[in-house]
Formats: sequence, structure tokens, C-alpha cells
Amino acid sequence: MVAHLGLVLDCHDPDALARFWSQALGYDLIGSAGSYVLLLPHGAEATGPQLLLQRVPEPKQTKNRMHFDIHVADIEAEASRLVELGAERVQPEQLSEHGTTWVLLRDPEGNEFCVCDAGST
Repeated sequence: MVAHLGLVLDCHDPDALARFWSQALGYDLIGSAGSYVLLLPHGAEATGPQLLLQRVPEPKQTKNRMHFDIHVADIEAEASRLVELGAERVQPEQLSEHGTTWVLLRDPEGNEFCVCDAGST
């Protein structure tokens, strides 16, 4: 059994991207060391994976092999909030498949992620 899950996101500017993702996810920005910036779920009782942003020299060039799905009740309100934080909406319309609806966005460095209802509608 996994004791703890950590995700690592390669990026050009981990400090700037950490500000976006900490606000987007409600995570605490713990700090940086060298090429890394650590984000953790907010609060002592919070659960969820840690997020480590890692500086890499090469830019993102193709579609992500893995992406985040942010599950919320109101996907349009959350998508709008994230756009205000610096995300970009990839398509103007919502997407839907197998009873789940989502909006496809990109973070400030172009990493795709989805805001979805997880089939709650």
C-alpha cells in the first residue's frame, strides 16, 4: 500500500507556477530548494498528494501524458476562477463523455488540466 503520493510537474519557472497551483488547488506553498518548489494540501488534517514543481531546461512540447482533474460542483464558476488566476481555456464549450462533463484548460506554462463534475450532473 502506498503511504503517500507525490506528483512532480516539470516546468520552466517553478516559483511562478507554484503561485498559480497553490491558489488553484488551495494548497500551501511550503518553499523552494534549488530547482524545486513544494506544495502541500492546506491544513494539518488535509489529505491529498504533495505537488513538487521541478525546473527543467526544455519547454513543454506535446500533450501531457498525465493531467490533473479538478472535481467541483460548478465547473463553469471554477473554470472562470482559474482563468482569472492565469489559466487559459482551451475550448469555449464544455466537453462530455460517459456522463461526465468537463472544461479543458492550460496552466500558465501550457500544461493541460480539466475542471470536471465527475458525473455529478
